[in-house]
Amino acid sequence: MTKTRLLFITLLLASAQFTSAADKHRITLDEFFNYVGYNAVQISPDGNSVVIGVERADWDRQIFQSDLWLYRDGSGEGSLIQLTRSGHDYTPRWSPDGRWIAFLSERSTDFGKDDSEDAAGADKTVSHLYLISPNGGEAFAITSGDESVHAFAWSPDSRTIYFATRTPWKKEQKDAYKKTWKDTIQYRAAERGDTIYSLDMERARAQYEERGTRETPKAEKEANTTLIASGIAATPWRVQQLDVSPDGRRLAFATTSVSQRQERVEEFEIYSVDLAHTSPENAPRQLTRNEALEDNLTWAPDSRHVFFNVTLGSLEGKYVDTQDRLYSIDADSAQVERWAAKFNGSVGRHAVLPSGTVVAAARLGTEVQFYAQFAPDSAFTKLPSWPGAYNTISAAKNSPRVAFVYSSLQRPMEVYLADSPEKLQQARPLTAFNKLFTERDLPQGKPYRWVSDDGTDVEGMLIYPPGKFEAKHLPMLTLIHGGPADADGNHFEADWYQWDRLAASDGWLVFEPNYRGSSGYGDKFLMEIVPEIVSRPGKDVLTGVDALVKEGIADPDHLTVGGYSYGGYMTNWLITQTTRFKAAVTGAGAVEHASNWGNDDTTFDDAYFLGGRPWEAVKRYTDEAALFRIDKVRTPTHMVAGADDIRVAVSQDYLLDHALHSLGIPSTLLIFPGEGHSLDKNPWHGKIKVREELKWLQKYGGVGPTD
Repeated sequence: MTKTRLLFITLLLASAQFTSAADKHRITLDEFFNYVGYNAVQISPDGNSVVIGVERADWDRQIFQSDLWLYRDGSGEGSLIQLTRSGHDYTPRWSPDGRWIAFLSERSTDFGKDDSEDAAGADKTVSHLYLISPNGGEAFAITSGDESVHAFAWSPDSRTIYFATRTPWKKEQKDAYKKTWKDTIQYRAAERGDTIYSLDMERARAQYEERGTRETPKAEKEANTTLIASGIAATPWRVQQLDVSPDGRRLAFATTSVSQRQERVEEFEIYSVDLAHTSPENAPRQLTRNEALEDNLTWAPDSRHVFFNVTLGSLEGKYVDTQDRLYSIDADSAQVERWAAKFNGSVGRHAVLPSGTVVAAARLGTEVQFYAQFAPDSAFTKLPSWPGAYNTISAAKNSPRVAFVYSSLQRPMEVYLADSPEKLQQARPLTAFNKLFTERDLPQGKPYRWVSDDGTDVEGMLIYPPGKFEAKHLPMLTLIHGGPADADGNHFEADWYQWDRLAASDGWLVFEPNYRGSSGYGDKFLMEIVPEIVSRPGKDVLTGVDALVKEGIADPDHLTVGGYSYGGYMTNWLITQTTRFKAAVTGAGAVEHASNWGNDDTTFDDAYFLGGRPWEAVKRYTDEAALFRIDKVRTPTHMVAGADDIRVAVSQDYLLDHALHSLGIPSTLLIFPGEGHSLDKNPWHGKIKVREELKWLQKYGGVGPTD
């Protein structure tokens, strides 16, 4: 081949690659907010089917629609079909014999709640248990009444479902309450604990078939679940999870507070019920007594040990926040063992294989990978896998197969199926709901490391505008994650909270710092936020910005900052520390800590971070509050808040807005009605939030929208 022809072919290939990249458009606001999330993945006992909880925006109904889809193996590639369509279905669980899928739903039904009966703080939206066959047919309700089902679990023989609701009142009790209190809210006093019921499946299906032949009487519509189920245990707390041992002898459950606020650690414990001797009068056996929050219960195959995660607090002593940990407890002796004790990162959700091996999603730095461990004293071994983020794993009972959710910087989130945990790299995708993102010119990113003011190594992520990977002198948005026990890394997310790719597509280099207090860098790194809740991580963020400017990566004349929740705390603090940021966008972030401690539904971690309750650490509550330094602010600031937020009360945003307005600092505040902290009610609210934040950055940050 001649040199001339070789040069021609090289130029032709380069031209084709350039044309291919040029043909890809950048993601638009509308496309970005049509991203699909997965809130559940459950593999069937035989490993041949997977039920998937799919969540997407329904713009016409102004809700986040949650439906169930079913993947089934077959000849060729298998099939994926939509199983439910109500938009209100979640938490699917296979029966152990594979014949049924049970799930919770808030759909309307004439067998459910009569909305006129709403006494003593009963939920206005009631969730009930439904069954559907994986072979097709309509779903049908198997519980009824005014009280929501909080949690449920199958018996190993598939003949019984156990579920928990708030202990229901009789009609006479409801009437008496209404007569005395009218519409008055008795805060805490009107709440009550849960009752756990057993429901015979044959009886439930027979009642459903009988209802299908006649009109449902009004009295039956108002009936409580107890008419078709038997109470087996009671607790003064709310049940947040149930699981039955493989031998069917015991039921384990984890509790939370009846107010659903994290105010007293003793409300969060693990209990067991002897299913051979059940009665609401027999108190369940309390297995744990600690200052920690336990969740993600899973029985081991030996029917003796229960695995669980601790997400806040400590099993080993007085309340201390560490990274997420994995434990097991002996249901006979109540002896606790920690798994992955030598791992330096955060150990999250897990699944237990038929062999007894535990597979857990664990974060180390910017990667979340699957690790396996056979015993507490054996090695916690990383499984061969793709770089990126793995989570929501489900293991089959009678097969080595596992299903999971995976994403990376360039691969949007999808559900995958692997023939075993050792074959993750050969896993095949079961879904392609986010395929559009692979057809767009997406931003590229990479980890970035710097040294903070005290010599500590800190890491974060840089997300570059499309076509400008590793370019210099870029306008920069410092986008700060919430938590603080979280981290940004090699994963793909697209929503109102994680909108880095949309900002990058708008021309911004997005800097995501994993400041002191973040997960994945060891317990010492996470705990160094105490008691300097914003000032210590604030220095980490600012030294990162300094390093990026010094290296010529960030344009010092076009720096902006933003964050939500704890990222909002940090944003509010940082604009009191420097005037370098030309614009700020903040949401659900506190500006002072005393009233925030009083309003917050997670109060013991607030007190832990600040070294005590407000009257025990007065100086720290003042020193770490942005409010008392607001006169230093010169940064135009855009604020958002959920009107019903109790994690960070909307009063904090009103306070910041009033302070900036009184100082003449350009500011604006958006309040989203009906929304709590997570902005998960109406998809338009999140879309409007990010739309206006981008406009604010363009207006005051000095960077116009990118073509």
